[in-house]
Amino acid sequence: MESPLLALSPLKFNSYISPCLHYTTRINNALKCNSSLKPPQENRHNFLLCLSVLRFSRTNYRRNNTVLFSGTGKKDCDLRVKAAAVPGGADNAEKSNDLVKTLQLGSMFVIWYLLNIYFNIYNKQVLKVFPYPATVSAFQFGCGTVITLLMWGLNLHKRPKITGSQFRAILLLALGHTIGNLLTNISLGKVAVSFTHTIKAMEPFFTVVLSVFLLGERPSLWVVSSLVPIVAGVALASFTEASFNWIGFGSAMASNLTNQSRNVFSKKVMVKEEESLDNINLFCVMTMTSFFMLAPIAVLLEGFKLSPSYFQYAASQGVNVKELCVRGLLAGFCFHTYQQVSYNILHKVSPVTHSVGNCLKRVVVIVSSIIFFQTPISTINVLGTAMALAGVFLYSRAKRIKSTQKTE
Repeated sequence: MESPLLALSPLKFNSYISPCLHYTTRINNALKCNSSLKPPQENRHNFLLCLSVLRFSRTNYRRNNTVLFSGTGKKDCDLRVKAAAVPGGADNAEKSNDLVKTLQLGSMFVIWYLLNIYFNIYNKQVLKVFPYPATVSAFQFGCGTVITLLMWGLNLHKRPKITGSQFRAILLLALGHTIGNLLTNISLGKVAVSFTHTIKAMEPFFTVVLSVFLLGERPSLWVVSSLVPIVAGVALASFTEASFNWIGFGSAMASNLTNQSRNVFSKKVMVKEEESLDNINLFCVMTMTSFFMLAPIAVLLEGFKLSPSYFQYAASQGVNVKELCVRGLLAGFCFHTYQQVSYNILHKVSPVTHSVGNCLKRVVVIVSSIIFFQTPISTINVLGTAMALAGVFLYSRAKRIKSTQKTE
C-alpha cells in the first residue's frame, strides 16, 4: 500500500520533516545514546512516527540530492542534520544565477561599445591637431603598458610566466598588432571615422582569403556569398565618400590585411595548450611589446614630439595644449580598456557571437561618429555602408552555420 506521505507536495512534506527532526534530535539527546533506555511511554508513539517519517524521507528524497540527515551507526546514534532544502530551490538559484550572468554580459557589451565610441571621437580630435600617427599610436601603447603594470602590481590579474616559445609567437603577433593599429591611426587622420570603419568592414574578406592560402581552409558557399555585399558595399561607399583620400583608404585596407594576418597566424603558430596564456595576459603582453617596438620608430620617423618645446610651439599655433593632453590620455585609456573588455567578452562567449557583437559595434561607432562630427553623407553612401555591414552580419551567420555543422 502506498504511503499517504507520497501524496503531499514537496513544500508541505518539508513542513512535516522540520518538526520531526527537531523532536527526534531532542529525544535522542535526552537518551544520551544509551540503547538501554526507552522514550517515555506517552512520547513513544510520537517518537516512532517521527522516525518513520525521517526514514521515508531518506529513501524517497535522496534522488533529489536533498540530504536530510546522515546515518550514525550503532555506536553513534546522534542524528546529524545536514540540510533540509526545498526541492526546486536549486532550479530557482540556477535561474537567478543565469540572469545575473546575462546582465553582466550585457553590461560588458555596453561598456565595450561606449569605450569604442569615446576612443574614436577623442582619437580623431587628437589627430586633427596633432598629425603624428606613429607618436599617437606609441603613446596609446604606452598608456596600455602603464595600465598593465598597475594591474599586475596591484594583483588585479595574475602575472604570467612567459616561456621562450611563447615570446617568439607573441613577438610576431605583436608586430602585426603594432602595424595594424598604426595604419588605422593613419587612416583616421586622413578620412572620416565613419569611412575608416566602413572600409574595416572588409575584414571578413581578408580572413577568408588568408585562411585559404595560409591554412588551406575551404570556405562554404554561404561564407563566400556573404562576401559579395561586403565588397560591393565598401566599393559603393568609397565612390561616394566626401572625405575620400587614397592614403586614408589604402591605410585602412592595409590594416585589414595586417590584423587578419595576425589572427590567422595566431591559429597557425599556436603554443601548447598547457603553456597557453589567458586572453587578458596575451593582449597585455602584446601591448607592452608593441610599445617597445614602436616608440623608437616613432622618434625616428616623426621626432620626439612629446616635449615642452613642441608644446610651446603648438600653443603658439593656436592649439589648446591642455585639452590636447587630456584627450590624448583619454584616448589612450579607452584604447586599452575597450580591447581588454573585448577579450573578456571573447572569453565568455563563442567567437561567432563575438563577431556578431563586433559587427553591431561597428554600426554604433559609424552612426555616433556621423552624428558627433556632423559628417556629410549621401543616400548612396548610406546604402553602401548598410550593404557592407549587412554582409558582415551574414558572414557571422554563415560561420555559425558552419560551426554547428562541425559539431553535429
